Amino acid sequence: MLATPQIMGVLNVTPDSFSDGGQLLSESGVDVDRLLMRAANMVTDGAAILDIGGESTRPGAAPVSTQQELDRVMTAVSLLAPRLDVILSVDTSNPQVMREAAREGAGLLNDVRAFSRPGALDAALEAQLPMSLMHMSDEPDRMQEVTQYCDVVNDVKAFLGERVAACIDAGIDRSQMLIDPGFGFGKTVAQNYDMLRRLGELASFELPILVGVSRKSMIGAITGRPASERVVPSAVLAVLAVARGASIVRVHDVAETADALAVWRATRGEV
Repeated sequence: MLATPQIMGVLNVTPDSFSDGGQLLSESGVDVDRLLMRAANMVTDGAAILDIGGESTRPGAAPVSTQQELDRVMTAVSLLAPRLDVILSVDTSNPQVMREAAREGAGLLNDVRAFSRPGALDAALEAQLPMSLMHMSDEPDRMQEVTQYCDVVNDVKAFLGERVAACIDAGIDRSQMLIDPGFGFGKTVAQNYDMLRRLGELASFELPILVGVSRKSMIGAITGRPASERVVPSAVLAVLAVARGASIVRVHDVAETADALAVWRATRGEV
């Protein structure tokens, strides 16, 4: 477990991510100046990890080719690794991207498919990096049609338990693993809030928990606000997630989240 909860800043080098798609791209590809500025600001604001994604996994998202994802992700990793004192996480399910990112200096592999694609476990074993296993009910273009659970928390726990076991069987040390219940990935609004309310039940894994709720539709369903106006409730949910056991919160708005967590820690006498 991590001694202190950490903030993971989201860096999507994609044209179609739900909140920030296209912001770090130009007509010729990744906009390196904007990417470097965004990344540096996130680190200054308090991010200990930057999560780089080259393929959108929003509901309904279409897959991209391996070469497209490599071009986007490797441009970002090669630019940021020598410049910033921060852990670079790569948000990918592609074994080739995992391998190349690890060679270039990535420090964490974050896979929404929990390393279930052919070759992904082999790539993770070779990389010997921390790895985040996330629950998703189906592929992004179908996952919101697959939200039938006997009990969402218990079913997610069962899935994650199976994936942890698969990693161990592949020769990966348990100490490398994090788990992510996958808020918004094949879950209804009510199921998302049930999962957050019962997040502490995942403590039975005795593994760090990564939570990503920033700006998601579960917030829009309650507030009626578009993604760009969900900063405050996102920070609130980040604090609630940490209070319920999250070790890492994945967010778009680092400064606001850092402030919210600082105030929460002060109420606990941790100034």
